[in-house]
Amino acid sequence: MMKKVILFGSVLALVLSGCRRETSQVTGWEYNNPDWGGFEVRDYPGQETGPGLVLIEGGTFRMGNPEEDIAYDWNAYPRRVTVTSFYMDETEIANVHYREYIYWLRRVFGTDFPEVVWNALPDTFVWRSPLAYNEPLVKYYFRHPAYNFYPVVGVSWVQATEFAKWRTDRVNEMILIREGILEPNPNQTNEDNFNTEAYLAGQYEGMVRRYLPDLNPTGTGERRVRLEDGILLPDYRLPTEAEWEYAAWAMVGNLFAPGEEMWLETKVFPWNGYGLRYPVHGGWWGAFLANFKRGEGDYMGIAGALNDAACPTAPVNSFMPNDFGLYNMAGNVAEWVADVYRPFTPMDADDLNSFRGNVFMKLAVDEEGVPLEKDSLGRLRYVPVTEEENANRLNYKWSDYRAFKDGDEMSEISYDYGKSTLINDEIRVYKGGHWADGPFWLVPGTRRALDQNQSTAFIGFRCAMTRVGSPQGNQFEAGKWFRVRPKGRK
Repeated sequence: MMKKVILFGSVLALVLSGCRRETSQVTGWEYNNPDWGGFEVRDYPGQETGPGLVLIEGGTFRMGNPEEDIAYDWNAYPRRVTVTSFYMDETEIANVHYREYIYWLRRVFGTDFPEVVWNALPDTFVWRSPLAYNEPLVKYYFRHPAYNFYPVVGVSWVQATEFAKWRTDRVNEMILIREGILEPNPNQTNEDNFNTEAYLAGQYEGMVRRYLPDLNPTGTGERRVRLEDGILLPDYRLPTEAEWEYAAWAMVGNLFAPGEEMWLETKVFPWNGYGLRYPVHGGWWGAFLANFKRGEGDYMGIAGALNDAACPTAPVNSFMPNDFGLYNMAGNVAEWVADVYRPFTPMDADDLNSFRGNVFMKLAVDEEGVPLEKDSLGRLRYVPVTEEENANRLNYKWSDYRAFKDGDEMSEISYDYGKSTLINDEIRVYKGGHWADGPFWLVPGTRRALDQNQSTAFIGFRCAMTRVGSPQGNQFEAGKWFRVRPKGRK
């Protein structure tokens, strides 16, 4: 089900053999030449697609709910925004993926830090209901192999965020092993485990197979991998609300013609039309396009003619993918996104990579600027930025912008959590309809929210990753920085 990692040449061979000795356009000094100081500039063939991901080419779209607001929330007014290109998981994270995470935590931290494992476990009791017999789901859904590739639920926003951090480190460790830089080390325990940032800061050594050549004439002749080498991938993370909604609409499939900035039609759901069944004759004709609740007491149809064969959830690669190749962007389970929830968006909110939830941090360092020793779990330490150190900045002043212009001390709006509202800085957005929803919530522009520490039987998640370099893919990296527009229709 997972896509294979595509390699664009051997990264290690590229580094070991060195790059072409090009000359700086601003100094005339040669790159990658120890006789000229050894400043290294690597050829970069483009970002490889991490395990499970699909490239989402960015663009502009109208974010928000285009349909009647039947819940009268008025919290998704349409507005035009742009998102830059990114990657997103092809499917929701499944039980087997999350069990792999729990297994690793138990193996590395289980003896000395059992609370780490306990805090990561999904809440299987979310299946319980006072007037329903769901104990089999409590017992079997997360752990039984019959549900291996069903979406994990009972996971809070905080737990999903921690999973994404863990996944970043495992994928980057796998890349270093694959490229012959590290040996597999199954005996990692406590703080002695591979963490991407700790490795780059020189606070994790691991079982080294070989170092990279160091071209610095005053160096030792060998060095560790650096960020500038382009070997390691950016962080896995939760998608922003704008990214998730853009990926769900997948308007790329409705272009009037290749290269034309025009859509044939807009969408209500992640597919075309107002219907909920596949309209074209063939193997899919008449099949439901998502897992949702058809009406009172109807979750999957009648015996002998089950309409979606999913009760309550379906495997994560069920139903037709949308035009980006993403499965279940409507129905099955709703999904956490990164944003803090607010019902209204300020009129002057950013229209590029729109996001609410920034808490700006900086690496904790000593008097000499050296990062402080990593913590007991192997992670580097971060502290909030301060208003004093940012006094001369033009773009931001302080650390926490979750309530910016909507509940903070500079705004005219305040939220009295628990008395007049349930809105605070720990309420997170979740998107997409789920198995117990009606069709209205399948519209990508709809939005709901829940406390970041709570979980349900109908919210799961998928990960995203920032795209670095060309927004159009690796075929445009090697000097082709613009797209030649094809001829349109006459």
